[in-house]
Amino acid sequence: MSDHLVKMANQIAINIPASSPEAKAKNTANHIDKFWSPSMKAQIKEHASQGGAGLNTESLRAIGLLS
Repeated sequence: MSDHLVKMANQIAINIPASSPEAKAKNTANHIDKFWSPSMKAQIKEHASQGGAGLNTESLRAIGLLS
């Protein structure tokens, strides 16, 4: 797993505008879905399913929303 993807997911979750934690997770998931390649999304989803070391709470919630 690339530490770079963890760092990117965390930065998105921290910086994306939202009015609530639920909106932050949804907006983060939408951003990742729109701008990340399928292989990047697969890697971060796999990482999250194995405990998600290094991912913040908002990132984990967002990754859980990815299809």
